Amino acid sequence: MKNFLSNRTGLRISPYLVAFLSISITSTGNAQNVLDEIIVTAQKREQGVQDVGIAITAFTGDQMKALGVEDSFDIAAFSPGVHISGNIAGQNTQFTIRGVTQNDFNDVIEAPTAVYLDEGYIAIAQGQSFALLDIDRVEILKGPQGTLYGRNATGGLVHYISRQPTFEGLEGYLDLTFGSFDTSANANQQRIEGALGGPLSKTVAGRVAFMYNQQDGYLDNLYPLSAAGAAPGAGAGADMGDDDTLAFRGTLLFEPSEKLSLTLTGNVVTTNVATGPYQSKPTIGVYNAAGELVDTLDVTPGETRRTICADGSDCGSDQDDNGVTDDFFNNTTGAFGPDGLIDLGRPPGADFFGYIDPDGDGFKTSGDFAFEDSGEIDTRGLTAKLEYELSDSVNLTAVSDFKDYEKLIFIDVDSAPANYLANYAGVDAQTFAQEIRLNGEAEQSRWVLGFYYLNIDTESDNGLKISQGGVAGPAMDVGTDAELQTDSYSLFGQYEWDLSDQVTLIAGLRVIREEKDFVMDAGLYFGSTDPRTIHVGPKFLPPLPGGLSTSITADSSDTLWAGKLQIDYKPNDDLLLYAGVNRGVKAGSFNAPLLGSYISLLFATGNDGIPYKEEVLLSVEGGFKATLFDGSTRLNGSVFYYDYSDYQAFLFTGIGGVVINADADNLGVELELQTSPFDGFDALLSVSWFDATVKDVPILIGSSVTRDVDPTYAPELQATAMARYEWPMLNGMVNITGDISYSDEFFYNLRNFSADKFDSYVMVNLGLGWISEDGHWEAGLKIKNVTDERAGIQGFNIATGCGCNEVSYRAPRWYGVNLRRSF
Repeated sequence: MKNFLSNRTGLRISPYLVAFLSISITSTGNAQNVLDEIIVTAQKREQGVQDVGIAITAFTGDQMKALGVEDSFDIAAFSPGVHISGNIAGQNTQFTIRGVTQNDFNDVIEAPTAVYLDEGYIAIAQGQSFALLDIDRVEILKGPQGTLYGRNATGGLVHYISRQPTFEGLEGYLDLTFGSFDTSANANQQRIEGALGGPLSKTVAGRVAFMYNQQDGYLDNLYPLSAAGAAPGAGAGADMGDDDTLAFRGTLLFEPSEKLSLTLTGNVVTTNVATGPYQSKPTIGVYNAAGELVDTLDVTPGETRRTICADGSDCGSDQDDNGVTDDFFNNTTGAFGPDGLIDLGRPPGADFFGYIDPDGDGFKTSGDFAFEDSGEIDTRGLTAKLEYELSDSVNLTAVSDFKDYEKLIFIDVDSAPANYLANYAGVDAQTFAQEIRLNGEAEQSRWVLGFYYLNIDTESDNGLKISQGGVAGPAMDVGTDAELQTDSYSLFGQYEWDLSDQVTLIAGLRVIREEKDFVMDAGLYFGSTDPRTIHVGPKFLPPLPGGLSTSITADSSDTLWAGKLQIDYKPNDDLLLYAGVNRGVKAGSFNAPLLGSYISLLFATGNDGIPYKEEVLLSVEGGFKATLFDGSTRLNGSVFYYDYSDYQAFLFTGIGGVVINADADNLGVELELQTSPFDGFDALLSVSWFDATVKDVPILIGSSVTRDVDPTYAPELQATAMARYEWPMLNGMVNITGDISYSDEFFYNLRNFSADKFDSYVMVNLGLGWISEDGHWEAGLKIKNVTDERAGIQGFNIATGCGCNEVSYRAPRWYGVNLRRSF
């Protein structure tokens, strides 16, 4: 293997070898047969995945382990039509399903793709990124799921279910992983996960699980290379891309009788990370004759203009983010003359501060605002689930869920060695949810009826930090503080009626009452000598012209509804055809933009741009699920059309952004093949394609110039192939596994400017594993990102502020070994 693998600058893996391995071989571990039936609860009751008329991708915990899935969002690579979006260079990652996404980085927003853990809704966007431990399965439901899951499931939902206690005897495992990233940062990873469960008495069982992950930063920081300005603080220039996470979960199951059970679950997770691992690429903004930014281009080697006016001249920069290109103070190579700083223009081919990344999209950088353990994310949760059999045909379920979130994390806005601006994102939030539902069935029907209540109490601190000695002015924090209180009440029901032995009619309705109270205040704070401390002293802000204010108090109260009407046709046990209409809805809310964007919004629309309306998605979908060749193969497919009214899209301009409403449509197709044609061999192939358009998007807040654009983080074409072969050897079973995934290019800015796009990519993972004859011991060798591909994760356009875009990539090539002991 060493003959084929080397650094990015040396010998590369043969494409013929990669093609052969990707066809004949996925990752290691005790992965069950891909055709073993997975029981899902997509319709609030247990069903085989092939019996549900919904486009679902489901994996067991063993299968996810075999695929190398360690974080919640890793599973997106293995489900057609699912991608990721977010911010903070991957430290806040959210799901995109069929192009439905929103990547506002303020935590007062909720994502349009709902994420659940053990039936508990994760309302805070930051909470969607979490390390997985002791997971039983994951269910990914595509398309609107508002009838049964309610709010913010317009795009679909991702539901993780942890392993539960049993009365079958003491069992558990200990899993160790050691790995290394193939970069000059010499970054290593150590991960340990374990669980223990079993009966505590005849009526009580328990299970505990833990996970610790320690990962060094793989983005090699060469600071003070090309430094411009003083360092922002002691310890500046740390490597980035690290992770230090400790997680615990404990579960108790009480079964005092055959009809009654109570499950109590508590979890605690704490994560420490360095500054978000963004890198910089030089970009240049292009303006029209009206002074509006209409495009951003990658900078050519000899370019010296900061921005390009309609007549081709240099328009200057907008470093203070006031929407006017009148700033020239950023050129640190200039000298003072009689009229102030002499403008020398942009250093050729660089950003405004003369910085060019030392190896392009490689994993070397030079960034000043990069500090070890500068960010911390803490999550705590308690869940209680009561199940009671009222009769032979009716069951009662009550789920109570409390979660607490705290975080403070940072990024370097310019992602360069210039002491310009940093962005901080802090949140202190609590959520409480209560669901009570009844499930019943008769000879020809099945039904569910329920009530749901959700309270979200969020305090968000989001802003820009100007460090001491920086080029942007005296040390201060430019902060936006927001509080959002949400109360949501729902009544929902779904009825399935067998019109015949082969035809079933499904109808569902959910009525939602949503109430929100919002308070926001934006202003300035004095800076601190510690760059990781925010909001020192009282807030202040000079008066704005026209009597405008950066403080706002608002509320809203809306009645919303979601619904479903579908026909399932099952001509035999091996084929399901379905077609239906779904109406999804996501409540409106309020923007809490950074101060520069807020002031621009005030001048453009007053406070009318702070609230945004609910979005409504009407989905028409049809599909099939077929079991073929005597059960050795499954072929599932779907085609859908989306008609979006008032899609909530995040428009990022300057150094901030707001959510706007815009109509959209989408047409797509998905296909998934699973097969086990002979003993020991399993394979999966999936592909998705869609054509989505967001209509009449303004190029600037308040602009009359609009465009039809692609949604962000929405590659039109995705494909994944996975395979695994095992055979008896060495007193056990040896397996060779591999997966390959392709993603089309996609935009990371809603305006679809030329430079705001990540290229298409191909990711390959390989593994070799061994399982003992009794299944108690497992060992494996894994290689992730075999070809060291540069796969874009997240990016933002800061072309008028620093002459750059900040971009981040998936982790580089990784080698590792794994050892697991089960009992």
